[in-house]
Amino acid sequence: MSIYNRIVAVGCLCMFISSARSQVRDSAYVRDSLIREDVKANIPIIAIDETDSDNGNAAGQNISSILYAGRDPYFSNVANFNAARFKVRGYNADYFETYINGIPVKNITNGFTPWSLWGGLNDVMRNRQSANGLRPVDFGLGEIGGVNNIDTRAFRQRQQLSISYAATRGNYNHRLMASWSSGMSKKGWAFSLAASGRYSKDGYVEGTFYEGASYFFAVDKKINAKHMLSFVTFGSPTADGGQSAATKEMYDLAGSHYYNSSWGWQDGKKRSANYTTTYQPYAILSHEWKIDDKSRLNTAVAFSYGERARTGLDWYNAPDPRPDYYRNLPSYQESTAAAEYIANKYRTDESYRQINWTKMYNINRINEETVENANGITGNSVTGNRSLYILQDRVVQTTKFNFNTIYNKNLNKHADLTAGIYFNHQRDRNYQRVHDLLGGDFYVNVNKFAQQTNTSTEDVEQFDLDNPNRILKRKDKYGYDYSMNVNDAKVFLQGMFHYDHVDFFVSGAYNYTSMFREGYIRNGLYPTNSKGKSETFNFNNYAFKAGATYKIDGRNYVFLNASASTRSPYVENIFTSPRNHNGTQSDVKAEKIYSAEAGYVMNAEKVKVRLNAYYSLFQDGMDIMSYYDDSYASFVNYALSNIDKVNYGMEFGIEVPVYEGLKATAAANIGRYFYDSRQHAVVTSDNSSDVITSETVYTKNYHVGQTPQEAYTVGLNYQGKKNWFINVNANYFDKMWLEINPVRRTERATEDVQHNSTQWHSILDQEQLPAQLTMDLFGGKTWYTHVGGRSASIVFTLGVNNLLNNRNLISGGYEQLRFNYTDKDASTFPPKFYYAYGANFFASLAFRL
Repeated sequence: MSIYNRIVAVGCLCMFISSARSQVRDSAYVRDSLIREDVKANIPIIAIDETDSDNGNAAGQNISSILYAGRDPYFSNVANFNAARFKVRGYNADYFETYINGIPVKNITNGFTPWSLWGGLNDVMRNRQSANGLRPVDFGLGEIGGVNNIDTRAFRQRQQLSISYAATRGNYNHRLMASWSSGMSKKGWAFSLAASGRYSKDGYVEGTFYEGASYFFAVDKKINAKHMLSFVTFGSPTADGGQSAATKEMYDLAGSHYYNSSWGWQDGKKRSANYTTTYQPYAILSHEWKIDDKSRLNTAVAFSYGERARTGLDWYNAPDPRPDYYRNLPSYQESTAAAEYIANKYRTDESYRQINWTKMYNINRINEETVENANGITGNSVTGNRSLYILQDRVVQTTKFNFNTIYNKNLNKHADLTAGIYFNHQRDRNYQRVHDLLGGDFYVNVNKFAQQTNTSTEDVEQFDLDNPNRILKRKDKYGYDYSMNVNDAKVFLQGMFHYDHVDFFVSGAYNYTSMFREGYIRNGLYPTNSKGKSETFNFNNYAFKAGATYKIDGRNYVFLNASASTRSPYVENIFTSPRNHNGTQSDVKAEKIYSAEAGYVMNAEKVKVRLNAYYSLFQDGMDIMSYYDDSYASFVNYALSNIDKVNYGMEFGIEVPVYEGLKATAAANIGRYFYDSRQHAVVTSDNSSDVITSETVYTKNYHVGQTPQEAYTVGLNYQGKKNWFINVNANYFDKMWLEINPVRRTERATEDVQHNSTQWHSILDQEQLPAQLTMDLFGGKTWYTHVGGRSASIVFTLGVNNLLNNRNLISGGYEQLRFNYTDKDASTFPPKFYYAYGANFFASLAFRL
């Protein structure tokens, strides 16, 4: 079969899978639409071993099929899609797995991989073993999106001194990094050190900032030829000023797609009310035991403790201070004259568009009040300036402990065995903390929303019944205080088999997970169901994965992989209002995940081609959304179950030589990701344990949003003869959708609305974002020299993203959860968006000795 025919055959397979999925819309009263997504994934990559025959004719030989991303013509181009927040295969980020020195680092409470915990440590985080999609690895079972292990042990680091400086126009403006690694000494010791600092007084978006430092220390001791101990610790304390999404109305009034409502002027300086501080250091101790020439045992334990605090405004019995609050905007005004006046103010007076810090300070400083029975002491009166506005910290204090041991055995020339045991424990303690009283003397720990809607007793307004009317000072805890606790244990077994023209693998895993909530205060609204441990939820899950690669010859491969698994819901999606009580969803069950991928790979000496098809089915997912509901004057909890999704599509990548040193590349993802079920919702209020309503959400065939489902790139890469290079890429994104609000896809939202009317469509239709084009440029040069008799190099790189300065690319957006049930007017709470940065650059100069 010719190469052309092979490509056509696999392309037909991709098209068959794509067309086999019918796009029949839900026939219910409420109209459904198409697709959506959530993710970040990777795919299996097969490359030829460097020792393979140059002519690709390896008949009768054991043809190698080694995995790595650097030579893959599709995956090596995925980074060009970052401007549009591309998610590979439409998978959520929790469908990927990351290990450091064999320890899984993903948060088991929510599936989030906290990459910022080792940010700025690029030099010592480069050694990676990766597999994309469903391919096997020898250190774990992995997720359907892919898995990678970062090996930071000291002896793995390149023996060198490296110092670099980078200037950029992005989240930060300056970065300084330094690292040193000794290599393994004759006495069996290896050391590695690294540190960095990143800083920006003003980021790309006005009102944002960045302050970050990072450190790393590793030491290895080779005890003898069989045993080695390794210790690694690292941390990255950061403060990151954030941007808030905004409506099109606010972007138009501000005259900029980079309007940010999160800051304002105070004493001539910009001050942000929306920033995140993080510091969660890690320590990992690992042991490598080479039992014999054909087997080894790697064991590791890890501990991490620290906190992440998100700072924001809070207020009590006072007007909403946010400058883009919907009642303050021109669109909310009933009078045309008032709307025009306010619109003019927003356009011409920056103080209308930004936070008014001076006003909040002045209000707090003149608000003298006396609090009776303060701190729960009868007759205790406290008089002073009671703050009506404060800055709060929403704190997540995380404690993690991990243990794993992996056994690898080469059974014979055809078979390898991998077995492993994992145990992970994580406790997230969640609470609010007073960050700044903004000129006042104290704040009081009472629930403003409970006071508005529930007047049965005075107790309901108390966040902490055992300490009523508690007077709060800076750094005091207040509001909610609870922890989410998860224990997770897994065993897995995998066999990999290698023959002349066929490789295949079979793997399976058993997973036990237990989780519970523990409250540390007795809430006045839920005095009997808020403090103490909740019910413990236990799950027994399985995973099976298998695949085969047919090695046509030394350059051409076809593969097929598949998996089936169940997975516990995240603890955050079980408890309906963990801030207040131990209540849970009524039908808690594990999610079912089925996935398959097939493809063709040509990895010739000069030409590389990859063509993949993929299909994934997700069933019985769960989610909980919380938002303020005006009709109840309270936060409500929208608990969703029966969430099914389908993701399928095809990926293509090619790399071909054009002229001496010049290569052309192209890559494409054509996917379709959508909801595949009618979801079930149970709505409760924070102010009452009663169920407000239980309803069907008609989400079937709506698109999964917040990622382009089609992404294309073409590029030219030139490698000069004197150690310089330049790459240019053009990128095109299409089929991008806003994330839907499930509240609007219910009969309650469309009741008494004329079918197929303009109003009906405005409630139910899903907004598609316009297609966009960007260009990127990247280049660099290396100079080699000698310093003190040692080889040294100087490396300069320069990248310009969004070279065309496209400032209209909406990189993310969502429909607000709030909905106007009275007028059935979707425009009362219009969608909010983020725009991708315009032209920006990254320039780096590094010295390595």
